[in-house]
Amino acid sequence: MAAESAAVEFRIDRRSGVATYLQIVQQTKQALRLGVLEPGDRLPTAREVVEATAINPNTVLKAYRELEREGLVEARRGLGTFVRRTLGGAADAAAADGPLRGELADWARRARAAGLEKDDVGALFTAVLESTFSTSSADDTNDLNNTNDASDANGAETVGRSHKGGQER
Repeated sequence: MAAESAAVEFRIDRRSGVATYLQIVQQTKQALRLGVLEPGDRLPTAREVVEATAINPNTVLKAYRELEREGLVEARRGLGTFVRRTLGGAADAAAADGPLRGELADWARRARAAGLEKDDVGALFTAVLESTFSTSSADDTNDLNNTNDASDANGAETVGRSHKGGQER
């Protein structure tokens, strides 16, 4: 009997300008970083992804080949595609996820209440990430303090995926 698929559900945004196979790769990597997918988990079959998203099976297979090339998954003939390793701090996700996710969710709700759209929030978050991770550690503290002040003024909606079912909130 086949192994049960992990709780990951791909969402394809045809208007994003990002190639469909790359969206699958990015969403899989996000699930690995968040600890939603762990080593040994089976990814949905190409057929399951096609049924859920109405995309070409070759697109799913291309994404899975890319993930395999990066050493993140392995195809097992007749069994499916399985996660080989996690990414980022997934091992520490249980400890850090609760408080950090809660703070980010609060910030996102404030941004939404302030009238920012999802794309605006994403752009703001990306800009803060870029400035935070491209400066020295002394500047990081100042950027963090400035970011906290800006987020209080802006507020926001919850973005990302839930741990169960992988659906956007």
